[in-house]
Amino acid sequence: MDYAERHSQGTLPGMAKDVRARMVEAAVRLLATKGLEGTSFAEVLELSGAPRGSIYHHFPGGKDELVTEAVALARERAMAYLEEQAGKPPREIAAAFLALWRSVLTRSDLGAGCAVLAVTVATDDEQLLARTAEVFRGWRARLAALLTDAGLPSDEASRYAATLIASSEGAVVMARAEQSMEPFDLVAEQLLAQLTP
Repeated sequence: MDYAERHSQGTLPGMAKDVRARMVEAAVRLLATKGLEGTSFAEVLELSGAPRGSIYHHFPGGKDELVTEAVALARERAMAYLEEQAGKPPREIAAAFLALWRSVLTRSDLGAGCAVLAVTVATDDEQLLARTAEVFRGWRARLAALLTDAGLPSDEASRYAATLIASSEGAVVMARAEQSMEPFDLVAEQLLAQLTP
């Protein structure tokens, strides 16, 4: 099962047998499809198949603790995916990043987006915002490093990494809102054209 499948599918067959891990996995999926407000413990229990008594046993800090773990899992998955792009040319790195989000959209019938973005736009909790900021900084830094290693000047790589993340996140939101891949495709085309020699 790839990143997009784990990020957007609605059921958890074949998932790790660890109850806590299943609950975090369910939270990532719910955040990606229903947002922060729609990610309730009841929904997490239903999707994960976890017993009701496991909520405060595994997450004594409540929903914020669960969401923090879900954000961390989304970060780890994306970083692992980025690591697979090491050594590729800049355009292939960008294309792979865009393909990741295209896959999230298509596998979910335009129903899922970024779990990290969902938390960022819906919370006013300073700790959760700090966690999401760390994720975006980490993605941006790793993308910039990959692009620099692939031959882009470091300042250009840094600017492009920020543009790639911000533009693709916005394109995912637009595609979901319009229930069409067109906005995403237009943005992806423009982003890749910037790396055409």
